Amino acid sequence: MNSEIMKILLVEDDTRISSFVKLGLEDNDHNVIVAYDSVMAEKIVFKKEFDVIILDVIIPGISGLELCKKIRNANIKTPVIMLTSLDTVEDKIAGFDSGADDYLVKPFSFKELLARIKALARRHTETMVSPALKLADLELDTISKKVKRKDKIIKLTAKEFSILELLISNKGKVFDRIEIAEKIWGFSFNSGTNLIDVHINSLRNKIDKDFSPKLIHTVVGFGYVMKEEE
Repeated sequence: MNSEIMKILLVEDDTRISSFVKLGLEDNDHNVIVAYDSVMAEKIVFKKEFDVIILDVIIPGISGLELCKKIRNANIKTPVIMLTSLDTVEDKIAGFDSGADDYLVKPFSFKELLARIKALARRHTETMVSPALKLADLELDTISKKVKRKDKIIKLTAKEFSILELLISNKGKVFDRIEIAEKIWGFSFNSGTNLIDVHINSLRNKIDKDFSPKLIHTVVGFGYVMKEEE
């Protein structure tokens, strides 16, 4: 993927916003196609390849969340940025759980949108260059999204996969809950939530419980780390 000039699909029914974003992206030499509803977007996304998809949540037809799920179920790996006025923690979690890679709340700065597009494109390119990650007998394929240990296929949710990918890509590095939330969900949760712990415990049950050596470790007072030791 060319990180300089990108093909971008913008799904946005508000013509003022779509015109503003399209003009700004084209001024930065990107190629932009605009879809104003889910039906139009679905026809386009399954026929053409894009480097980034910018997807509004509330659009005519099925929601952006449902459309994103369809895109992911079709094994399309194109980075998706949710663009929406819905800004609660629950809304953001729903967006990421649908398969989105980033979440930007309206009103937004075009400079921030452009920066996020570039960051997603760069991250996606790096992933494509290094698709296979391994620690001990645990193997993770970042393209097919398959995980196996001792040749046993392990099924993970999208968020579990993202957390595992983060930890295994940074073997030996301790991540605290705030870092994990910011890198995986794109924002920090308040201190009262145990969402990170829930996901880590679920991962442990799937990849560590019935295997040895244990790979996910808790560093008391600091966070979590992946390394090959009991």
